[in-house]
This record gives sequence, C-alpha cells and structure tokens, in this order.
Amino acid sequence: MTSSGPAAAPALPYRLIATDLDGTLLREDGTVSDRTRAALATATAAGAAHIVVTGRAVPWTRPILEALGYRGIAVCGQGSQVYHAGEQRLLTSVTLDRQLAVLAIAKIETETGPLRLAVSRDGIEGEVLVGPGYHHKEGPLPALFVDDHAELWTAPVNKVYLQHPTLDDDALAEAARATAGDLVGVTVSGPGIVELLPLGLTKVTGLSLAARRLGAKADSTIAFGDMPNDLTMFAWAAHGVAMGNAHPELKAVADEITASNEDDGIAVVLERLYGAS
Repeated sequence: MTSSGPAAAPALPYRLIATDLDGTLLREDGTVSDRTRAALATATAAGAAHIVVTGRAVPWTRPILEALGYRGIAVCGQGSQVYHAGEQRLLTSVTLDRQLAVLAIAKIETETGPLRLAVSRDGIEGEVLVGPGYHHKEGPLPALFVDDHAELWTAPVNKVYLQHPTLDDDALAEAARATAGDLVGVTVSGPGIVELLPLGLTKVTGLSLAARRLGAKADSTIAFGDMPNDLTMFAWAAHGVAMGNAHPELKAVADEITASNEDDGIAVVLERLYGAS
C-alpha cells in the first residue's frame, strides 16, 4: 500500500490580473466598489497579482492608488512609466521627442486645421500643461494653464493631448495617424482624449516590463479594459475582457465581454474564476 502525498494546490486561472482604471476598474464617480475590491482581494489571496495599467500619467494616478491602498507596481502614461507605488518612485520612464511632437502637430493641422493642445510633463510630480481652448476636466489633479503653445515644450513630456472643435475622437485619431503616424503613436484613451505618444509605445511596453518583475508572462495574464488604447494589452494577454461600456473597436477583439464598470464587470469575471469572498 502506498501513501499519497499532500494534495497539490489548484492551479491559478491566471497569474496576473491587469486592469485599466478609467471606465474599467473605476466607476464614473472615480471609486472602486466594495464588490470589486473583495473580488480582487480573493484573487490576490489565492496567489494572483493585480497590476494597474492606465493611460494616466503618474501624478494623475497616485491619488487613485493611495485611495486603493495599492502598494505594488503600476504601469502609467500609456506604458511610458513603470511606477512603484509602495516606494513612490519611477522604475522606468520614456519621453516624447518634443521636436518630433511639434512636427507631427504641424502635419496634422495641415489636414484638420488648428488643434487644441495639452501635454503631460515627465516625472512623478509632472504637471499637465493645458494650452488655449483645451477643455480640461475639473478636479484635484495637477494642471497648469498656459497662454502660448510654445510654453508647452519647455520641459520633457510623456505625451500630447489633442482636441478639435468639430472632429470627434475617432475622426481626429484617424487624421493624426494618416498624416503623422510615421512620427508618433496615436491612441484614443477616453472621451475627448486623443493622445500622441513616442512611436511604438503602447501599454504593453510597460506591462511586459512590470510582468517580468512580478515573474508573470503573457500566457498567464488576464486583462480588463474599455478603450482602443487597451487593444495591444488584449493582443498580449492570454485573455482580454472588454467592459460592457467599452468602445466597439475593443469589444470586437475581446475574448469576453463582461458587465459595465458601473455594474462590477471585473468582479463578475473574477468571482467566476477565483470564487467569491
């Protein structure tokens, strides 16, 4: 008669849970529901790691991470910044060449006419500089209004925000890609938020670096998102989950569509995979 050893621990459905913030983990009021907090706690207690992957630059992400009690690594600025929340320091940072940005904007404006601009300055304390006419969402986030577009380029920047008086987000992004896609990356990360990025930079740039630090790989990652800037994250991860409120372009490539951010879409999936707390 042979004795059997202790039962092996059940395999984790996914080793890494990557979540976007706005429109995904966050509700419209900027909070995370108790149900979603509990579902993430259950998954992490089982051995999974949760990583925030957001288009927000670090200064615009830190208040959210602090409210969540988040102490781990976060990917910010569309992948340009890998930030350690517990240590409050940047691990990596990529900036946008300002001369290229100015050239790209000039090329786009030959097609669209004058643009309204803002930029995100590099660093964990970097402000967002808001140019004339740019519609800035009010809130407790660092912003500095300037009267001249030339003032936007006086320090290193991570990205440029574009708005147009008549073109919608998708049309503006399409025009930007058509005229300047050989100089900069272009993405739509939220309503009224079209961004110019360093060419080739995506959320996966930072996510892959952060995953390596956490000992996780793409084939053990589940990703949640809601906008076209999450497309590369879905292509990289083993399983991409679009929120019920997601952009049609993201829903079209998702492996799964869950409930909206208002209806605990992340929790719905995690409870199925890891159990309810």
